[in-house]
Amino acid sequence: MIKRIEAVINKDSVPEELKNQHKGFSEWDSNVTKQNHQPIVQIIIDGRDTNAVDSDGCRLPTLVYMAREKRPDCLHHFKAGAMNALIRVSSEISNSAIILNLDCDMYANNADSIKEALCFFMDEERGHQIAFVQHPQKYNNITKNDLYGNSSPVLHKVELPGIGGYGSALYCGTGCFHRRTSLCGTKYSEEHKGLWNSETRKDDNRTVHELEEASKVLASCGFEKGTQWGKEMGLIYGCPVEDVVTGLAIQCRGWNSVYYNPDNTAFIGVAPPTLDIALVQFTRWSDGMFQIFLSKYCPFIYGHNKIKLGAQMGYCVYLLWAPSSLPLLYYAIALPFSLFQGIPLFPDIRSRWFIPFAYVFVSKNIYSLAEALIFGSTFKAWWNLQRMWVHRRTTSCFFAFIDCIVRQLGLSQTTFTLTAKVVTDDVSKMYQQEIMDFGSTSTMFTVISTLAMLNLFSLIGVVVKVFMGGLECKDMEKLVSQVVLCGIMVTVNGPVYEALFVRKDKGSMPGSVMFKSIVLASLACLIPL
Repeated sequence: MIKRIEAVINKDSVPEELKNQHKGFSEWDSNVTKQNHQPIVQIIIDGRDTNAVDSDGCRLPTLVYMAREKRPDCLHHFKAGAMNALIRVSSEISNSAIILNLDCDMYANNADSIKEALCFFMDEERGHQIAFVQHPQKYNNITKNDLYGNSSPVLHKVELPGIGGYGSALYCGTGCFHRRTSLCGTKYSEEHKGLWNSETRKDDNRTVHELEEASKVLASCGFEKGTQWGKEMGLIYGCPVEDVVTGLAIQCRGWNSVYYNPDNTAFIGVAPPTLDIALVQFTRWSDGMFQIFLSKYCPFIYGHNKIKLGAQMGYCVYLLWAPSSLPLLYYAIALPFSLFQGIPLFPDIRSRWFIPFAYVFVSKNIYSLAEALIFGSTFKAWWNLQRMWVHRRTTSCFFAFIDCIVRQLGLSQTTFTLTAKVVTDDVSKMYQQEIMDFGSTSTMFTVISTLAMLNLFSLIGVVVKVFMGGLECKDMEKLVSQVVLCGIMVTVNGPVYEALFVRKDKGSMPGSVMFKSIVLASLACLIPL
């Protein structure tokens, strides 16, 4: 398949034999582009055809190729728009009760996953209440110590199942089985019991051509005008994380949802293999989450008396990622700056008020480490995750916070940034060797390196003052907490310093980024108070 695709790309046209084999291809010609084309629907395999069998004689399922209509003057609503078009077309062709939603970079790993999901939907006591069954997002390219903190075993085994315990599992956009009626805006009702086979189209007598023509209408740009699609029906429009807000809306209509994490992983995808890609992806997530919190869909408002308080709080753990950047930025900037100036921020270590600060810091990290080790992480993987949270909150979350506030003021519009997963062999090799890739001039890397240099300069400045006799013992006792925290920040940023001053490979920090970070950090240290 790869060779066939590459051959088409090189020729810049689809060969005639392929056009003759699949008539859907014939509609892609020189007059259409990726963002300007008519709706295309082709039933490649008709599951009703008794002759549609594989090499072992087993019946094949219906397989449909669809490209929804796109026009420059019509909003296509990104992934949400594509999903809604697929929902409508599938309702015309099969109208099956259950829909499986998978991203293009994921594949099925467990052949029994469909049967297992149906066990939830068909449960005699509570199955009729369930709108969707969400599986965790797991990846096949996670390194031994999870370099970029993508696997998050505690997230999948503690946090998300905990929210699911309130009947409000988050819809994550992939690896999810949906009940069609709930996804199409229907409110929960006891009447949904026993409606499994009443609406399917197994006995549809229309020809393949008739089905295709009827489906094209549903995939056209104008179909949604004047309807509730994107509002009360299908995935909700206007949010970068349309999956989460859609799941919340479904739950507020009275439905429950299940988070299911089987030992035999159901679906596997590809995690971001570079720091730049990982941060860009997290920026979109943080932006979309915070946008939900500031909208009418805020769980405490939209979900009031509709979902449980625990579920509302569980949602906000993620919806408030963006503003969580502010306290960490304070630590990353004010702490080293005040330390360099000799200004204490915490109680003297001999004071009893020092005890609660020390207790919170130590207990939080011991608990976090123990939890990670219990659920299969290594110490180094836990440490990598702590580093990633520092990088995420000081870049992705902060940028998302600014973008969301600007959009709320009407100064910009919602955008959807695709996350690239394909990288060069050199980058892939670095990732497998667990070497962080900083080979980009991204503004995020400038922020990361500047904060790292600021903490390093501050720590070096204090050490110099101690050896030069510039700090008395009683003054130093007041600054111990800041020295420890600043030292931890320097340790966390070890790979950053290595990329700035030691490494010479393609993953090292670009010279322009290094120059800007040193200048900015130096100027910050020289600001008098």
